[in-house]
Amino acid sequence: MATTTHREIERKYEATQATTMPSWSSVFDVEPETHDQQLIATYLDTTDLRLAGARITLRYRSGDDETGWHLKLPAGKDTRDEIQIRTDTVAVPGPPPGELAGLLRTITRGAPLLPVAELRTARHVLRWTDPEGRDLLEVTDDAVSARVLPDGPEKSWREIEIELGPEGDLRLLKKADSVLRKSGVRPSSSASKLARALGDRVPAQPSPVRGRKASAGDVVVAYLRDQAAAIRRYDVEVRRNSDDAVHQLRVATRRARSALQAYGKLLDRERTRHLTDELKWLAGVAGEPRDLEVLRERFATAIAAQPAQDVLGDVSGRLVAWFAPRQAKARELLLEALDSERYLALLDELDGLLADPPLTARAHKAAATVLPVELGRAFRRMRLHMAIADEHTGLQRDLELHEVRKAGKRLRYAAEAAAPVLGGDAATLISHTKEVQEVLGDHQDAVVAAPVLREIAIASTGDRENAFTWGVLYGLEKCKGVDEAALAAAWKGLRKYAKKVCGTA
Repeated sequence: MATTTHREIERKYEATQATTMPSWSSVFDVEPETHDQQLIATYLDTTDLRLAGARITLRYRSGDDETGWHLKLPAGKDTRDEIQIRTDTVAVPGPPPGELAGLLRTITRGAPLLPVAELRTARHVLRWTDPEGRDLLEVTDDAVSARVLPDGPEKSWREIEIELGPEGDLRLLKKADSVLRKSGVRPSSSASKLARALGDRVPAQPSPVRGRKASAGDVVVAYLRDQAAAIRRYDVEVRRNSDDAVHQLRVATRRARSALQAYGKLLDRERTRHLTDELKWLAGVAGEPRDLEVLRERFATAIAAQPAQDVLGDVSGRLVAWFAPRQAKARELLLEALDSERYLALLDELDGLLADPPLTARAHKAAATVLPVELGRAFRRMRLHMAIADEHTGLQRDLELHEVRKAGKRLRYAAEAAAPVLGGDAATLISHTKEVQEVLGDHQDAVVAAPVLREIAIASTGDRENAFTWGVLYGLEKCKGVDEAALAAAWKGLRKYAKKVCGTA
């Protein structure tokens, strides 16, 4: 079975039997290719529709040249990543392939994937291609008949889809959208055919918490819910080895942990302590492959910036030889962690907290009153480490500045949680905090990079390679102290705004 992946950018529109397809002459000056299809799709999910609740669809479809398994994952507005495993059989051949089931492990938590709906679609296709025959845009007119399994009622409807081809420009999608809207066709109220078939059986998405009258607890729990969803989403992407997935998984984990720590007076600290510790473990496991990725990119950039005469020996080869096995091992350990019972228990514990949050009496007070005070606590933690750092030099100062940076992350993520209520004040506080973090981050990266470069230089020498370039890079990193002027300016701005938002400086 061949596996392929592509990004699908499409929009759906509601139509009736009286709807007539508009002219497309304002979009294309040529007639489209046309053909008809009879599609049969069986959708699988858990009995409580966990995939549908995560806006993920898994189906087996026949009737076109893409017969087989289709897994669609959300990837942004109007956008999904589709993984296909093609087969030759018309009927569903049995359980989904382990490759797909494994990607969904965090969503399903081991629950079986069973048929939940069958859709039959009579499709009329209009397709435009470029002179080389590559797809630009496809418009489909679908007559759909759907039945919820095993014995639900049948629903029928008509809808129109426009999908951008691999060689199409987003402007084509916008033009096609305009044509349909001007003809009286309106966007579909359902995200997918399956969602329309299942109707109110699909788990409802929580309403966003906004407004200064919201309770502090509701705001923080909503933020935690977003991070739990992000962990599940990027878990799938890590398993797919998608770009930046490890970084995003780590960030979501840190955000959740920071919220629990910063808002410990709103959520019973004793009841969240174990979860906080487990989130630290997960962030640590994800941190190793991410840190290696950052270091490798840093060294590659530094090598490229050197004069050609200072790059001696097979520097690129040594870079690969050093990082590749370590990155492979770090990824292997991360995947083992994601497949562990400990990780599943963490997710269950996080879901349990969201279902029944251990709110304190303070959490029921107005967010606009409570959250600035809690942000002030987070800022004072950052200020304490900055004061200690200013009393020291050398290694001890480096250690304390690293604590300032970590405390800054807690403040920043806490401000993100408060943003739906505090609005622009939170956004500006985040911006000032990031400025401090960026100054300290560049210094911390140099602190971490120097000993690694030393190890690479020693290994190169041991293998009788020229280690000159690694010594140059080591020296450059060792000479990178903190940009004190930039730090002072960034810190001054943060203190000023923290006083405005939190009443503390």
